[in-house]
Amino acid sequence: MPSPLPRDLESLLSAAIARLVPPDSPGWQELARVVDIAARADPSLARRWPPAPMDSPRDGHELLGLAAELAGLALRDADTGQAVADWARRHAPPEAAGPAPSSPVTQNVVGGGSVIQGPSVQARDIHGGVHFHLPAAPTESRRPAPCQLPPVTPRFVGREGDLRALDALRGERPPHAAQLLVVSGLAGIGKTSFVCRWLQEHAAEFPDGQLYADLGGHAADGEAGPVPPGTVLEGFLIALGAPAVPESTAQRSALWRSLTSRLRLAVLLDNAFSAAQTRPLLLGSPTGVTLVTSRNRLTGLRVEGASVHCLEGLAPEPAAALLALGGGTRIAREPAATDQVVRLCGRLPLALCLASAQLAARPHRSVADLAHSLSQGRAPLDTLRVDGEAVMRTALDTSYALLPREAAALYRRLGLLPTDRYDLHLVTALARPPEGAPEAAVVDVEVADVAVVVDVAVDALVEAHLLEETGPGTFRFHDLVRPHAERVGKIEETPADQERALRSFVDWCLAGAAGAERILTPSHRPPEPGAPELAVSVRPFDGPEAALGWLDSHRGGLMGALRECSRAGWDTRCWYLADRIWPLFLRFRPSALWIEAHRLGLDAARRAGSRAGEGRMLTSGAIGLRDAGRYTESADWYRQARELAVGDGDVRQQAQAVNGLGHLCLLTGELALARAHFEHALRLRESIGYRRGAALSRRRLGETALAEGDLEAASRYLRRAHADLTALEETYEAARVLALLGHVRDRAGDHTGGMADLEESLGRFRSGSARSQHWEARCLEWLGQAAETQGQRAQAVRYNEAALELFRQLNPADAERVAARLRQ
Repeated sequence: MPSPLPRDLESLLSAAIARLVPPDSPGWQELARVVDIAARADPSLARRWPPAPMDSPRDGHELLGLAAELAGLALRDADTGQAVADWARRHAPPEAAGPAPSSPVTQNVVGGGSVIQGPSVQARDIHGGVHFHLPAAPTESRRPAPCQLPPVTPRFVGREGDLRALDALRGERPPHAAQLLVVSGLAGIGKTSFVCRWLQEHAAEFPDGQLYADLGGHAADGEAGPVPPGTVLEGFLIALGAPAVPESTAQRSALWRSLTSRLRLAVLLDNAFSAAQTRPLLLGSPTGVTLVTSRNRLTGLRVEGASVHCLEGLAPEPAAALLALGGGTRIAREPAATDQVVRLCGRLPLALCLASAQLAARPHRSVADLAHSLSQGRAPLDTLRVDGEAVMRTALDTSYALLPREAAALYRRLGLLPTDRYDLHLVTALARPPEGAPEAAVVDVEVADVAVVVDVAVDALVEAHLLEETGPGTFRFHDLVRPHAERVGKIEETPADQERALRSFVDWCLAGAAGAERILTPSHRPPEPGAPELAVSVRPFDGPEAALGWLDSHRGGLMGALRECSRAGWDTRCWYLADRIWPLFLRFRPSALWIEAHRLGLDAARRAGSRAGEGRMLTSGAIGLRDAGRYTESADWYRQARELAVGDGDVRQQAQAVNGLGHLCLLTGELALARAHFEHALRLRESIGYRRGAALSRRRLGETALAEGDLEAASRYLRRAHADLTALEETYEAARVLALLGHVRDRAGDHTGGMADLEESLGRFRSGSARSQHWEARCLEWLGQAAETQGQRAQAVRYNEAALELFRQLNPADAERVAARLRQ
């Protein structure tokens, strides 16, 4: 059994070391072995040995410091504790050990080997009685350890990964360093519950108590606000039994560190406002742990050696489990509605608990009904209430009120925009014009001081967890933060400022789309005279991957800008934007967005009186209708475009419309009429020297020949089209034709050559300037057919399963076709 550690171990060690004889004594040599054992747990102790002989007061301080460190480590490390306890019992002086408290019996040495047990009196003459007063048995009067943590809610679910992450952060701390952990996150994310749960699991490691203080960092209106550190220290010192509390905060902090220097104590500083507020409250000893929660990241505490963990929303399963506490079996019966409620609540535990409480209060209400209620306007902020208070909105109001002026202005303006993705290029465009500039001006992105202001404002929003950084220079609002930012933007920004912010956003979208179009579809016709002048420069991209990625990630914002243009009557910008995001529609084939964008663009072009814009919207929009299977409506748009082009003498647009009509005939099986349309379009395009258009018509003629079973003619048309498009450096179109040619070669019996063409095309569609999920899926489907023809059934299944996964995201009809093949 290990020896129990003596009381007041540090004093005992200090006295024992101070009385040691010179370094060659057995006690000194045994102490060296104790330090060796201790250094295994704390290598820094090895630097303290051997100390200099006690020839000066300074040497005495070194030895006392060694005693203090050994005493502290003995409380944390079992091997060190055993070694120190054994050494102290052998070498401690009697005056340091004091009388043994366990027995009142004393021994009186008379001389020689004689011993008198018990109390005795030695005297020559005694007058009167003799009375013996035995010492009373010592009694324990230690104050009970404080346990101030709030109770852990029974609704705590999930967070296993976060709990492990906090354990890992604590494990990375050097043994001799103070333990400081910061948990930050958005209001309602569950920081306090999470930390209390972690401390509950580690309660045995802190037998000297658990202290708690709400620092009031984000007090609501009418509340006191951040609590001064001195007030918190007063409460902590009283809880630890300090006989008196000094007046000044500095003195209280010094006493706090002295009292806790060897205590195994956990301190939770909840809802901190800043790093400065917490610094006087931090434990300086490695035997305890300080945990700080805050809506801010408290970056300043990293200087104190803090490890920071940011909480995010709950995972889908724990979020649904939280809803089920109030919703019961309704959650399992309505999985789609449950997913919607979880999304609308932003996966925040507080919002989910409030939604769960609503379901519990109304046991006959469906989850779908709750989802519908939460989806209306800013309903999650206003509907989720406690005692009539919209707690989420109140919490965000408080966070917003604490922002610096520039950050608050940026927050409002970002909230006005119809998007949930932002980058520094956009944020800079929203910066307020310099003093004396025209009201509609937008700050030049190259102005250094503006860039600094923007950077500081963004940092403040990220620090407050109101803006999330999603990548290098890219940001988003949390799902519940964005409607709040929109609300304060519409309340606090003037109508003129609101319009200026929206116009800046639209111009940013136009500039980005123009930059992407220039890289991805360089043959797309440049704008006509009278194009809108943009207040934002055309965005540069590092290549086709970056351009296509930008279009994909910002498709929601681009559509939001289109709708805003239509609503505001910015007609030229509206149809130009629909035209400029053509590469998005071409590569990703989002049929619903494609059709909506071109309906808005067509109406805007007609209001603006732009016949060129009307024609481009009709021909491009007809392709979206065709891809959605709406052939009759698509044909009507193509015919309108053809009539418009004939009236204007626009041969290029006329050929585009005729080619589109041919494609519809090909899809409906009217092969002779399709061939006639394609040949007509080819003559028109060759008449104006439009080589790219002629190659695209030959591609369609090759597809028609394939449908007719004339594989030789199909190969001839496709080879010519591929050669022309390659010469024109039309990478994407050339890859499409090569995939078709590979399919034709396979059908003609050249399986090896056909599969090689398809594999090459597949690689091009997966990355680079030709990237396209739609054509990637088509290549996989054709490769599956080729493998099946050669009897490679397992390979055919793998190709078709990969194609099916992509088509499910793109087109239900294509997905069903591949699924049927797999079933066979």
